[in-house]
Amino acid sequence: MGDGMTETMPAAFLGHGNPMNAVERNRYTEAWQAFGAAVPRPRAILVVSAHWYINATAITAMSRPRTIHDFYGFPPELFDVRYPAPGAPELADEVAEVVKPTWVGHDVDSWGLDHGTWSVLRHAFPDADIPVVQLSINAYQPFEYHLRLGARLAPLRERGVLIVGSGNIVHNLGGVDWQQPESGFPWARRFDDRVRELLSDDPAAVAGLASHPDFEAAVPTPDHFIPLLYLAGLAGAGGRPADVLVGGYAYGSLSMTAYTVDLGSAAPTVGQIGAAPGPPDAPSADSTNI
Repeated sequence: MGDGMTETMPAAFLGHGNPMNAVERNRYTEAWQAFGAAVPRPRAILVVSAHWYINATAITAMSRPRTIHDFYGFPPELFDVRYPAPGAPELADEVAEVVKPTWVGHDVDSWGLDHGTWSVLRHAFPDADIPVVQLSINAYQPFEYHLRLGARLAPLRERGVLIVGSGNIVHNLGGVDWQQPESGFPWARRFDDRVRELLSDDPAAVAGLASHPDFEAAVPTPDHFIPLLYLAGLAGAGGRPADVLVGGYAYGSLSMTAYTVDLGSAAPTVGQIGAAPGPPDAPSADSTNI
């Protein structure tokens, strides 16, 4: 897609779950693949991943971002994965300009593409030939900051940039039950259902969910929830609801629900194959950085 085209690029939030999803096939990975096939070819992809959670707002600005394996306890095949997409230093400059007066630092050598990014893009855009940049999550900022920043990114969608948040709406690793690969605990379902209601009616209201009675169980740390706020900000900026791409749960305490905005009639039909990946060899989920 060239810079002169005015078609609005869709946007998405993808629940990435277990890193093993990168090398397996199930209903979630098929949904990511179908999403990649349904969108217009992006000029570049901007990803907000739960796994770049730092003390500043920054964007990758290197021409060749490395593939980061930011986990342990998984089989060698996962560490062998590379996602050699080019970077887009010029998009880093665009992002910094479009979100002013918010300051965005340029990272030219420290980060790259973490598994929150490449585990989903490997299915959505397997050729790794579309430039990719990551926008960090500023851990010092409140939910409203991230919602507003997401809204400020909206003009990029008119310039061929696909914006993707990657995290999990419900993400409680301390509560993981490997014996429930496709089930969600009642509190997880209640919180996930409330998010779904708000995204279809008043997307910006998800920033106020800290008062929900199940919030502390569903979001014990904010890193995996915040990427959703970027999609909510984009949906609010465009006056659009967010639509479910695929829904479901893994291990009781993870929501795998994914959403899109402005995918419209191109929205794919998602199959029902497979379950979530099995447990890693590591002793517990909350120490493997999933």
